[in-house]
Order: sequence, then C-alpha cells, then structure tokens
Amino acid sequence: MGLDDKIENTAEKLGGKAKEAAGKATDDERLEAEGRMDQSKADLKQAGEKVKDAFKKD
Repeated sequence: MGLDDKIENTAEKLGGKAKEAAGKATDDERLEAEGRMDQSKADLKQAGEKVKDAFKKD
C-alpha cells in the first residue's frame, strides 16, 4: 500500500468518525449514518490495498 493511499484512507476514516460524532451530538441520524458509511468505505479501500500488496510480493 502506498503511503499516499494509506494517508487518504486514514483521513477519510477520521472524517467519517467526525461526521458520526457530529450527527450524534446534533441528533442528526442522516449525518451519523453518512459518517459510518465514510468509515466503511475507507476500511474497504484499505482492505483492497492490502490485497494488492499481497499479490505484489509474490
């Protein structure tokens, strides 16, 4: 996984956590769900990068 991709995924995950927290604080279910979705997308991207890295090593 490239360092740029890792940083991007981490930033997206942190942004999702912030959205989720803001949604909880303001009782905005849509914003909270959007934050969880952003975190899930970041996790999926990170998993995809790890799979690519595994095949590059062989």
